Amino acid sequence: MKHSLQRHLTLMLGSAVLLSALLAAAASFVLAYFEAKEFQDDMLKQIATFEASDSGRSFKANGPGAEASGDPESHITIFHLPTDIRPAWLTDTLAPGFHTLDTRTDALRAFVLDRRGSGRTVVVQPTDARNEIALNSALRTLVPLLLLLPILAWLVVRIVRSELSPIAQLSRSLDEQPGDRPHAIVDAGLPDEITPFVHAINRLLERVNHLMGEQRRFIADAAHELRTPLTALSLQAQNLRHAASLEDMKARVLPLQNGIERARQMTEQLLNLARIQAEQGGKSDVEVSAVARELIADALPLAEARRIDLGLDAPLPLRLETSPEGLRLILGNGLENALKYTQAGGEITIGLRTDEEYAVIEIVDNGPGIPAEEQERVFDAFYRLPGSGKNGSGLGLAIAREAAARLGGTVSLHTPQSGHGLVFRYTQKNGRAEDEAHSPQT
Repeated sequence: MKHSLQRHLTLMLGSAVLLSALLAAAASFVLAYFEAKEFQDDMLKQIATFEASDSGRSFKANGPGAEASGDPESHITIFHLPTDIRPAWLTDTLAPGFHTLDTRTDALRAFVLDRRGSGRTVVVQPTDARNEIALNSALRTLVPLLLLLPILAWLVVRIVRSELSPIAQLSRSLDEQPGDRPHAIVDAGLPDEITPFVHAINRLLERVNHLMGEQRRFIADAAHELRTPLTALSLQAQNLRHAASLEDMKARVLPLQNGIERARQMTEQLLNLARIQAEQGGKSDVEVSAVARELIADALPLAEARRIDLGLDAPLPLRLETSPEGLRLILGNGLENALKYTQAGGEITIGLRTDEEYAVIEIVDNGPGIPAEEQERVFDAFYRLPGSGKNGSGLGLAIAREAAARLGGTVSLHTPQSGHGLVFRYTQKNGRAEDEAHSPQT
């Protein structure tokens, strides 16, 4: 299920900001509430101290029938004992300091102060009034935070949208790329977190450009290689009409048949290369010895006709996790080249060996071989060794290397230790090495 990164970040950051603001508001409210109560306690204490030091009366009596002085606005009442009338709830046993008194009609907060002479000063205030004053003071601290919440939400949305804008710009840049020749993306101004993805995309585009260049070159080479035999076939077909006799016609049909066979082989090679490039996995457990024996059985009539000794050297069974079709195509091209260039009476051996890490399949012949400086060049598509005197498409080794790369292996050519002939070698990691590499440590 798809989800919007921008919406997700906005929701998460907005929730975090909102939660933080609510916690801060709650903490501010509680602190302001209790601070207001402490302030009122300090005010009661200061009033009591002032009244105890001043003989005058600064407040009028508060309460029906009371002779004590007080402040009607803050609901504070002051008693000077023993001169003022003592209420029933104000006992003479109260110790100096703060007290919370419960009357029949109300709860009071009182501060008792003993004067230096005789008597004491008592300052009282209803708790309801105190709570109302503290609540109003605490609520005023919430107003700035509540006004700030919409601004914070707006800032979160703007910041997230602004910070993610390079991603949208990057997508537009990719959409504007030409389909046939994509170019690298400029990473200037992009965040550090996005830069690695841009570099990876640029590396991918570089590989795509290289592959497309190779494909364009391959198509051009294929068109060039096909043009010559097709032109020759057309001319040979026209020459048939000018044959003077049946014998002359038969003589002219033979090169036409050879040309058709060369065109057929090249077309088959092109189809094999296209199939290998489009192949998607399909690996299985393959017994290489069985594949080698099948190839030998198919090539045996040609080998016998040319008196070539074709054999298999497989001292131990060899199994690989690979594509049977791909492996057969690789070894088939190697064996076909060996049969084509090995002289009559020669020798070709398919050898299988393995070690702890790699499996190696070799096709060794004692033919004319390939010079060391040309052993890499012959893997290029449509390249044919100068002076070989053999007809071919120049695609066999290119197809073998392409198929080997798809299977995770390598194909290479070598000169035997004897100095004569050629070694066609296919190397791939064997199954045991891969199993050990992926097995858990104990």
